[in-house]
Amino acid sequence: MQLHLEPAGHAYVLRGADGRSALVNDRRLTSSFVIAPGTLLADWPVASPAALEPADLLPLLELQPEVVVLGTGGRQVFPPAAVLAVCLRRGVGVEVMANDAAARTYTVLAGEGRRVVAGFMLDPGT
Repeated sequence: MQLHLEPAGHAYVLRGADGRSALVNDRRLTSSFVIAPGTLLADWPVASPAALEPADLLPLLELQPEVVVLGTGGRQVFPPAAVLAVCLRRGVGVEVMANDAAARTYTVLAGEGRRVVAGFMLDPGT
């Protein structure tokens, strides 16, 4: 039996993610997206971790997080160092992991009331 705590006051609840899709509230997403407890950017134009550029993190950083969680698809793939440096120069923590682990981490941090933003890279063709 799985138990899920519904965070009070969160407009968007991430229920799970893998390399191809994610479930936010009752909506199935199949393209890359950004989520924070009060924000959903359903079409984040990022195809893969290798193609990620520093400017791609601006929509996440505009939400003023204390930590960014990057879900890199079905497996953990680190983006170029220049991308991670964008967060670190601003004093924002960054965690990179596969989407399933990123979803769990995001959910825990959001449930603790942390200022967390997550970007998930999805590839429905995998």
